[in-house]
Amino acid sequence: MKIISTNIGRPTTITWNHKEEQTGIFKYPVDESLFLGKTDVAKDTVIDRKHHAGVNKACFLFSVDHYDYWKSIYPDLDWNWGMFGENLSISDFDESIIRIGDIYKLGTALVQVSQPREPCYKLGIRFKNQSILKQYIDYGFPGTYVRILEEGEVKNGDELVLAEQSENGLTVKDFFELLFMRKKDPRILQLALTNESLPEYKRERLKKYLPKL
Repeated sequence: MKIISTNIGRPTTITWNHKEEQTGIFKYPVDESLFLGKTDVAKDTVIDRKHHAGVNKACFLFSVDHYDYWKSIYPDLDWNWGMFGENLSISDFDESIIRIGDIYKLGTALVQVSQPREPCYKLGIRFKNQSILKQYIDYGFPGTYVRILEEGEVKNGDELVLAEQSENGLTVKDFFELLFMRKKDPRILQLALTNESLPEYKRERLKKYLPKL
């Protein structure tokens, strides 16, 4: 797994529900290293800090391997790395294998997989079609946020090297699919509830799906 592109955004004004607002989802490649801080990527734009950035969402990684699939659905867009709002476009990144809680060495930083990205209307604005939200959920490869255990710099070509695998077998894809299951898979639900690398508020919300005794 290797960084193919480092991406940051600038504040972009959009219109949603007849109101103007700003977003940082319009990220584009930059020819420079990025500094991964504890709560965000230096020089990146984060407007809505209630739902983006922070300790559990400090940096967003997305696999370049999925780009061809999405290009086939949206061939008329102006394609470049960063289309999904990711800070780091990564090769050979497989959410069906990578576990919540896995720790990786990345450049001079040490990062831990924390949770998948859940799409919102701003992705629909970037793609000029709100249908992508359901398509993104159905496709099931959402990329992942990481928390920064040790701050550091990353650049194109740096490898994502597994330093410690989580003993809990919950993968990024498992948890993403669990979030949108009407009837929760008991096995995956139990893995999520016992995975301390998941943000606590995520686990708390899942407790309501436990069988009533």
